[in-house]
Amino acid sequence: MNLLQELKQSTIAAVWFMFLTFPLMVIKVNTVTKTIEWRWWNMAFIGIAFFFLSALWRFMLRRKEKNTETRSQDKKTTAIRRRLAERRFFVPIMVLLIIATLAFPHTFSLYQTNIMISALIYVMLGLGLNIVIGLAGLLDLGYVAFFASGAYAYALLNLHFGMSFWMVLPLGGLIGAIMGVILGYPVLRLRGDYLAIVTLGFGEIIRLVLENWNAFSKGPSGIANIPKPGLFGFDLTLQQHSVYLYYIIIALVIFTIFVINRLQDSRIGRAWIALKDDEIACQAMGIDKAGTKLRAFALGATWAGMAGVVFAAKTTFVNPASFTIWESVIILCTVVLGGMGSIAGVISGALILILLPEYLRAVSEYRMLVFGAVLVLMMVFKPGGLIENVRKTYHYKGHGHSTAEEI
Repeated sequence: MNLLQELKQSTIAAVWFMFLTFPLMVIKVNTVTKTIEWRWWNMAFIGIAFFFLSALWRFMLRRKEKNTETRSQDKKTTAIRRRLAERRFFVPIMVLLIIATLAFPHTFSLYQTNIMISALIYVMLGLGLNIVIGLAGLLDLGYVAFFASGAYAYALLNLHFGMSFWMVLPLGGLIGAIMGVILGYPVLRLRGDYLAIVTLGFGEIIRLVLENWNAFSKGPSGIANIPKPGLFGFDLTLQQHSVYLYYIIIALVIFTIFVINRLQDSRIGRAWIALKDDEIACQAMGIDKAGTKLRAFALGATWAGMAGVVFAAKTTFVNPASFTIWESVIILCTVVLGGMGSIAGVISGALILILLPEYLRAVSEYRMLVFGAVLVLMMVFKPGGLIENVRKTYHYKGHGHSTAEEI
């Protein structure tokens, strides 16, 4: 009886998907000859494929529920074993990772190097947004505004004052931090959906200002001929510039990871986590809620500003079309997909979201369909993200001593 029910449900799912994909997969209109081609074999392929995928989907859901029910309750033993395994393989894995990272631009083509630079820029953006959302729990949908401020800072300061990449890079971070405080101050009392709507409006205001203030930002035509970073006055070829920029963004990502990792375990990091868990309890414990929020916005925006400077140096051209709401959505997806609060998770999420669509160009007609399916699978079977955050709980034993346990 169960087998018959499974066959019935799989058949219904297959027929439903055949109906939904009929206009896309079966009908092909030739606008030159004004004829219609009926590709019925695609319909048969869709039906058979989704019949088996539907059965596999339900099997995986049942297996997930079974694993959840039979999971061991001894979390402390599991955490200890995980830490021992991580320590055992940490050094060889890090050595291999460093070698692969350094050899990447010399092993792959210029196209692959440029894609990786773009992915690493989004790693920086994701790690910066992770401070605001993953640690402090503040839903910011206008994060692209800080990204735009860094990019336009380099473009305009170089255009009017001839300032180099290395001079503008820290200034881009400073300008991003100032913008973060400007955004954070009016929204100190907001949270949840209201905060998301206000930050979304802030991002759109910045984009519209850049698009319509022609005297300041050159409007929709943008700013071109932005110089790439120099290396002690040497004349570099296009490929050498890309390799050099690749190593720069690698260094910036490592610096970002180091700083954010230290922030997580610091006093302000624990204040952010308390703010995320319960604002009222956080304020009752004497934590300055307004100052904590402002620091989260400012520090998160700092990395977006520096990433914007690198983006402008990579593309050598900026215009408002590069900083739409969809950029904020992609950055947010890197945090949610990878795992909120997890540095390794955000890095994994950014690399997957940026690299996967590029490497699916071989099936360009269906790549976004495949990409969407992968995201749905991730949200169903890994709702906490690719790599969930590991929290530390502190047990105080008196006399000023404490022990930390990972959960």
